[in-house]
Amino acid sequence: MREHHSEFTAAGANLAAIGLGDLHYAQLFREETGITFPLLIDEHRHAYKAAELKSANVFHLLRSENAKSRARARAAGHHQHKLGKNPFQLGGSFVFAPGDLDRFVHLSETFGDNAPLSVLLDALT
Repeated sequence: MREHHSEFTAAGANLAAIGLGDLHYAQLFREETGITFPLLIDEHRHAYKAAELKSANVFHLLRSENAKSRARARAAGHHQHKLGKNPFQLGGSFVFAPGDLDRFVHLSETFGDNAPLSVLLDALT
């Protein structure tokens, strides 16, 4: 998201991320990634539970799509950050609009299962 922040703001969006760690972990993450948009902390996973985000298990590490995602991430220069409180917590991507409108919802099924940026941008129009 960091590399495409300007595309989202040009489309009129505000970005925010939610992380599981504490304030110290969030500060380290911000320094390592260089994100400039808000990074919210959800140590007790309230938002994750409200959004009904899934959790993976150790067998997810063996899935072929995870190997492909890890290879893409390494090729793009990304690396694993410090593991947080719950390394098996899966994420999601959401596009919300004024008036309590969900324009797009993607719940990750496994590690590296992220919504395509083009789909997120399309949801803004």
